[in-house]
Amino acid sequence: MAEIGIVIPAAGQGKRMGAGYNKQFLTLMGEPILVHTVRLFEKSSYVSEIVIVGAESDLLVIKELVYNHKFDKVVAISQGGAQRQDSVRSGVQALSPAIQRVVVHDGARPLLTLQQFHQFLSETEDFPAAIMGIAVKDTVKRVDSLGKVLETPPREWLRAVQTPQIFDRELLEEAHHQAESMGYYGTDDAALIEWMGYSVQLVEGSQENIKVTTPEDLWLAERIIAMREARGAKHEV
Repeated sequence: MAEIGIVIPAAGQGKRMGAGYNKQFLTLMGEPILVHTVRLFEKSSYVSEIVIVGAESDLLVIKELVYNHKFDKVVAISQGGAQRQDSVRSGVQALSPAIQRVVVHDGARPLLTLQQFHQFLSETEDFPAAIMGIAVKDTVKRVDSLGKVLETPPREWLRAVQTPQIFDRELLEEAHHQAESMGYYGTDDAALIEWMGYSVQLVEGSQENIKVTTPEDLWLAERIIAMREARGAKHEV
């Protein structure tokens, strides 16, 4: 398997959480959310390097977390940009030249398991760009600016996209270079690949792989961890 580097964008301030500081420092089962996220990749034998991208005001706190938890695979802590896309670009640039495949994973998505991650790597090994996603449960409507319904896409065509997302490094760097030069911003890195005209493969994700964005999400994350512990899956690998 190609040398794999992880880029963890963690620069978002999480205004919807209402905590007054970066949501990734909120405590989840006794530890900051970001620690849960980084530890997963630290444990993976397939991961060579980890880069964490944070806001300028958070860099010192992140450095302390990395030092205190002995995250030896973290090779850089980079300053994020104005948009998530800028932060990911900065993170990719901080990886060493040896890294051939780049995984982008949200810092606030702490419930991915090693088993899920390794299965994702196996299922996507032959694709230049691939993402994780889950089926949409609710009916989704496309509306105009006034709220008028324009269409109802069939649910079987729709997926809610998660991270991790994995890319051949050269392809991801080219996508970011072109997007920056043309002022294009996508909602995720896969959108940049699609914008360039390349295909992106989707593989099945997990309903438990939630992104902690609101206080309700934090409560749910705690319940998921408690449920895993109850069924003996705390150290699922």
